[in-house]
This record gives sequence, structure tokens and C-alpha cells, in this order.
Amino acid sequence: MAKKKPRKKLPKELAVINADNCTGCEACLEVCPVDCITKIHQYPDKPNLQSWCQIDLERCVGCEVCVHIPRKKTDPYDLKVCPWDAIEMVPTEQVAQVVAQIGGPPEYVEKHWDELVGVAQHLAELKAASS
Repeated sequence: MAKKKPRKKLPKELAVINADNCTGCEACLEVCPVDCITKIHQYPDKPNLQSWCQIDLERCVGCEVCVHIPRKKTDPYDLKVCPWDAIEMVPTEQVAQVVAQIGGPPEYVEKHWDELVGVAQHLAELKAASS
């Protein structure tokens, strides 16, 4: 198991997946350089029913690679990763509110409140304190 180290710097923005828009296609999983995205199955015994991807905010570095593939600055073409526009970059200070609203079905968010919204709130507080 990897040793958990404190962050050197909090990102300005973190990626949040809108669970209502996410189909669980895993396109974002394939490109994440820090491997912080996982697929969630609402019903583990029925893996093809209601699944979406979720970002581990403690590991997200705010690189935006899950949103679009980085291109040369002279190339205006923006290659999107998510075909459903389910991922958005959210200012770290606002991430707890956004995760509470769009991080999954209400019953899922409520059941996993501490690991979703609690972590997001902690990061938001750290960011606010460092500003």
C-alpha cells in the first residue's frame, strides 16, 4: 500500500463528475495521470445498471486531463475526453457544494457523505486558509 503523503500544494481547481451525465464509459479513467478516478456501481450485483465514475479528490491534482487532452497553444482544436461533458473543473473552495449536488444520486451521496463531501470540505477549508 502506498504511503499517503501530505499535499505540497492544493490545486486551484479540482475535477468533479456530474453523476447524472456520466454513463460510466471509463474514458476519463484511461487518461488520468494520477489514477484518481474509479467506477462506481450503484448496485454491485447488477454492474450494468446505474454506474458512473467518481474522482478521489484527495488525489486529484487539477490537471484537467480528464476534461480535455492538452494540445499545443497554437492548436485551437480542443479534444474533449468525456463524450457526455460530465466532468467540470470546480474552484477548490466550492468543491464541497458541487459534490453534494452532483456527485451521485442523493441516497449515495448521503450514505458516503464523509468520504465525498467531508473530504471536499476539508480541502476547501485548506485552500481558503492558504489564500
